[in-house]
Amino acid sequence: MQAWPVVKPAFAEGINAKPSPQLSRIKCLAPRRARKKAEGGASSNVFSMFDQSQIQEFKEAFTIMDQNRDGFIDKEDLRDTFAALGRINVKNEELEAMVKEAPGPINFTVFLTMFGEKLKGTDPEETILHAFKVFDTEGKGFVKADFIKEKLMTQADRFSEEEVKQMFAAFPPDVCGNLDYRNLCYVITHGEEKD
Repeated sequence: MQAWPVVKPAFAEGINAKPSPQLSRIKCLAPRRARKKAEGGASSNVFSMFDQSQIQEFKEAFTIMDQNRDGFIDKEDLRDTFAALGRINVKNEELEAMVKEAPGPINFTVFLTMFGEKLKGTDPEETILHAFKVFDTEGKGFVKADFIKEKLMTQADRFSEEEVKQMFAAFPPDVCGNLDYRNLCYVITHGEEKD
């Protein structure tokens, strides 16, 4: 599976909505409503998985990627999107593999369905919090970013340097080098930061 260009709606900023073995623990930002619908199979309508503001943000992302404005995302649109993001030499095979992930031409409904399918596997907030609490022996709600980086790059499904950079770009440590994992977990499971 190839990595889609990282063009995401605002609520998913900084998180790669395309699953990878390294990001399986952090998962995509799935709105609670989407997870409940997906788990219960309550509706086959992908539009019912998201609220109106989220659908609008996905529409904006789709429009950005639909470079030729024909209502479909194809290989050339993906190539242009990658180029706009600074990645110029994308192989045809990579683009073809990305387009083949869809069941047919990628219009907005297919695009939204693909995101819905990717988002439905997010772990509950308590599960993610518990994973971080193992490293927070003092119960302060944060862990040292350097420690987390070292663990992510050396244990289990190892993160690459680039994946760690992406995570810290989305969830930067504070000036003391601490990662607020409670807020991180909230954003992963709710799709927005606490006030």
